[in-house]
Amino acid sequence: FALPCVHPYHDLLSRCKDKNYLLNRKMKLFDYPEAKQVIVSGDIHGDFRTLVFKLCIRYGCTDTLLIIAGDCGFGFDKPGYYDQVYNAVAGRLRKSNNWVVFVRGNHDDPAYFAEERIHYARWKTVPDYSVISVAGHNILCIGGATSIDRYERMKLNVRYHVKDVSYYWRDEAPVFMPEELESIPERIKIDTVVTHTAPSFCELNTHAGLESWAEWDPSLLEDVSAERTTMDKIHQCIRSRGHPLKRWFYGHFHQSWNGFIDGTQFTMLDIMEFKEVLG
Repeated sequence: FALPCVHPYHDLLSRCKDKNYLLNRKMKLFDYPEAKQVIVSGDIHGDFRTLVFKLCIRYGCTDTLLIIAGDCGFGFDKPGYYDQVYNAVAGRLRKSNNWVVFVRGNHDDPAYFAEERIHYARWKTVPDYSVISVAGHNILCIGGATSIDRYERMKLNVRYHVKDVSYYWRDEAPVFMPEELESIPERIKIDTVVTHTAPSFCELNTHAGLESWAEWDPSLLEDVSAERTTMDKIHQCIRSRGHPLKRWFYGHFHQSWNGFIDGTQFTMLDIMEFKEVLG
């Protein structure tokens, strides 16, 4: 099976609708003035109903914004399915006065985020480099990662081709866009970052089984290394611009870890693991 080259991320961000922004096209700021606390979740892989049950019933959260750190599951089903899911959970979200924001992962169609295809008052996908202002925090969200199983997922795309449904998206990787960071006004200080993957210096920065998948996918190791370099550049740029970065949350690796590096607390979240943004 021939592995196509992985192309750079297409600039879908410019196609987003102006009416969905509170500022302008370059600065993507979303404000949640009613939310009193913020929680970040690890990968959910399309398990939307369990997510809402856990947030609203099991933990009984109210007045809460929940941010999903990628691998949400958008793109594996036809668009109408996601509207049906929201309609099924919307009442519970309204009753608890909760909101959910989705950041893209490698198991997501990037177009759902760049074009904000999911855009309800309490349930939305946000573009890369969006800033969420909530409960005294300014949270920068940047999605994307490299699928170590992309070889197999590309074959599934060919074998089970269905319009508007996919198993792999070639523009899945994170992209370093310094101009997006430079567009953040000086009055907005980023204290928290939510990404799907992590910088190279974190405790765990590669999936188990990577070497095995690389036997079938010759460019995989190089692309994973480039992904880590991208995340390092993002981290360096944020720090160089003087943002008071206190916390960095990410998922992707399906494990838990927490540690301080150069004054920033890095938290790796397991599947459906919740962590509150404190301080």
